[in-house]
Amino acid sequence: MNDAQPGRAERTRGRRPGPFTLLVLPGLTAAMGFAGFLAVTGGLSSAWPQSADARSPAAGGSAADRVHESYVPWLREAAKACTLVKPSVLAAQVDRHSGWDADTATLSGGAGIAGFTDAQWRIWGKDEDGNGRSSPRDPVDAIMALGRMDCALAEEVTELRTRGTVTGDLVDLTLAAHAVGTRSVAAAGRVPAKARTYLAEVKALSAQYETFDREESADSGGRAASAVLAPPVTTLVISSPFGSREHPLTGVTKLHTGVDFAAPQGAPVSAARQGRVVFAGMTRAYGNRVVIDHGTIGGRRLETTYSHLSSLRTSAGQTVEAGTVVGFVGSTGLSTGPHLHFEVITDGRYTDPQPWLALNR
Repeated sequence: MNDAQPGRAERTRGRRPGPFTLLVLPGLTAAMGFAGFLAVTGGLSSAWPQSADARSPAAGGSAADRVHESYVPWLREAAKACTLVKPSVLAAQVDRHSGWDADTATLSGGAGIAGFTDAQWRIWGKDEDGNGRSSPRDPVDAIMALGRMDCALAEEVTELRTRGTVTGDLVDLTLAAHAVGTRSVAAAGRVPAKARTYLAEVKALSAQYETFDREESADSGGRAASAVLAPPVTTLVISSPFGSREHPLTGVTKLHTGVDFAAPQGAPVSAARQGRVVFAGMTRAYGNRVVIDHGTIGGRRLETTYSHLSSLRTSAGQTVEAGTVVGFVGSTGLSTGPHLHFEVITDGRYTDPQPWLALNR
């Protein structure tokens, strides 16, 4: 029975402290107290070495100072998968996901510096540095996978914008697709509200990594002398220039992404340069629309578009020369009267067409 067994206190009552208690325990207590003092005062910083890859920015330094120098070439290599995504954007995404901490786990369950989920990694992950394993926790593997993923998303939103399904800057649309998915972007027709916080944070961070882009943009600062476009119509009366304006039908003030030429109904519209037709069809806003890819010129990808056509005279996949008639002036789509809406797109961004046109040459 329990009351027949002596308690622990009775069994130990009257015992003298042993040698361990007298000799060792006081020393351990003192050592632990001293270690606590050093930890509080910062004296243990050299006793607990940090990872060789960890780099905190110096006082007054930029976010780029946190990035190990060996990662920069990989950021540039990853950005080569397409012309739209820059190293600074990839670096900003990594910073936003993890702050360059490979052990960080995101709320979505993602792992590594780019926050890849298991499902995403099965699609985009590869062993890029040849160490025999593919892991989202390997920074090199993650950087290259992020480049592949973003470029695939860029291709998807480019197709949506080409068809007139969405409007907006392609980089913004790509980042939105990364955050909430391409379907959500398509459903919204622009950057969805739920993606705006992610977009704003990444764009703000990317400015701190612009030094990573310098190698990519050193030879593409100005327009190439040979990249001159022929006028797409013979009547070169500009009724609405490139820039911010209030749309005459919707009343919304936003970027007018091209120039409007006030040409008569049925006037022929010609390709401004040799290239390949990547889209020719009816869209809701642009009406009958043609998009021509002219390839890379002066280090930048160049495209032109021709919208509100009354009818088409070309089809996707066709190769055209400068001067080839691709359609006729009309007023299809969101239009108030016959005119040609002409756009120039470089590296996925709308550009003022007038400097590209040989109007007085």
